[in-house]
Amino acid sequence: MASPLKQFEIKSIAPMEVGGIDVSFTNSSLFMVIAITAITAFLVLGMRKRALVPGRWQSLAELSYEFVAGLVRDNVGHQGRAYFPFIFSLFMFILFANTIGLIPYAFTVTSHIIVTFALAAVVFAGVTVVAIVKHRMKFFTYFLPKGTPLYMAPLLIPIEMLSYLARPVTLSLRLFANMMAGHTMLKVFAGFVITLGLAGVFPMAVLVALYLLELIVAVLQAFVFTILTCLYLHDAIHLH
Repeated sequence: MASPLKQFEIKSIAPMEVGGIDVSFTNSSLFMVIAITAITAFLVLGMRKRALVPGRWQSLAELSYEFVAGLVRDNVGHQGRAYFPFIFSLFMFILFANTIGLIPYAFTVTSHIIVTFALAAVVFAGVTVVAIVKHRMKFFTYFLPKGTPLYMAPLLIPIEMLSYLARPVTLSLRLFANMMAGHTMLKVFAGFVITLGLAGVFPMAVLVALYLLELIVAVLQAFVFTILTCLYLHDAIHLH
């Protein structure tokens, strides 16, 4: 039986090197392109007719839009509307990358820490830039809220800074760990089904249940990543 971790191997499809740096097109790159293509097709085809009474695809597209718009409105406020395109794109990419990875023999790009950390780093950098541009030097009062006794500053400032700097780490680890652990478990039980043959009926039943659970986790993790991004943006805009 193949190792459950073999599914996470990065394989080069089109080897390329620029200035001594490996920029090969890999299976990870391929499934990122597939995810983006699938999102584009879903939204373009879903909204093509723009019917007053929406069909199935248009309803799904509108539901996705309204869902993320509701998250932004409830967690960021009116000022969050300017950042909706980015947050919507983030949610759809993670959702499609997670769910496409559940297709047999597909590759889950969000099971790699480098991908999830890149997404989290973009969120962290963007939120920090928004906070500094909007509040300038007042931004640093985030680490020492107004009304805090001055003698608490040596203790509170390092704690708040550490908590703030840990955001991209925790944000990326949560998504990466959930996707990797779930896919590893699915692979292990799938191996039992194949190895046991006719006696693999019970592992097969467990595998189906785990697959459904992993589908829920895939959607939930896209939601968690998005709502945390909204909360971080709320802190950047309102400084509390």
